Amino acid sequence: MTTIGLIGSGNIGSTVARLAVAAGHDVVLSNSRGPQTLQDLVSELGPKARAGTAAEAAAAGDIVVVTVPLRAYRDVPAAPLAGKVVIDTNNYYPDRDGVFDELENGASTTGELLQRHLPEARVVKGFNNIWFEHLRTLARPAGSADRSALPIAGDDAAAKQAVTELFDSLGFDAVDAGPLAENWRTQRDTPVYVRPYGAYGVVPGTPASAQAVRELLAAAKPTAV
Repeated sequence: MTTIGLIGSGNIGSTVARLAVAAGHDVVLSNSRGPQTLQDLVSELGPKARAGTAAEAAAAGDIVVVTVPLRAYRDVPAAPLAGKVVIDTNNYYPDRDGVFDELENGASTTGELLQRHLPEARVVKGFNNIWFEHLRTLARPAGSADRSALPIAGDDAAAKQAVTELFDSLGFDAVDAGPLAENWRTQRDTPVYVRPYGAYGVVPGTPASAQAVRELLAAAKPTAV
């Protein structure tokens, strides 16, 4: 089994951690406030979970999930992520993150920003288009007729394969949306963002098949963010 490092343990991070532990993976959680603030979550998750610093989670993870607000992406430790597969869950919300000109004018995507910050890591965009409660409730075993799919984007084929295998173990299919330059197709206000999995705030959600996700990715229009 794989060890999953989590840099950020909020709604998405803690949900990924729960799915990972249920699938038999070990998890190392971190956040900006320190390991001591994660003890209740670690106790809930059991012996396959522990808390650490962001650098410790980065070093321990075979795959590392970066799930922090975009405004904080430069705080992610680069050195311990060299050579690692990194799943980037970031979305751009100017009211929260401030204005990023390169995202406003379409010169970059959020995934490309993190890849430039982590030049020796292999960044794959994922988990960014689904509300955390739908992520929690829509996981299904492989082969289930009502299994949902999540899009991924990345520049490294082997890294995308590793993420596809992780998603499969967590209960989801993966749909390749192309390189990081195409990850705008999965960001907020695109057809594949949140709505395919059901109404925001309503659980358990609605399954979205791989074919449906492919069609929604294709329908996205190249507007700036």
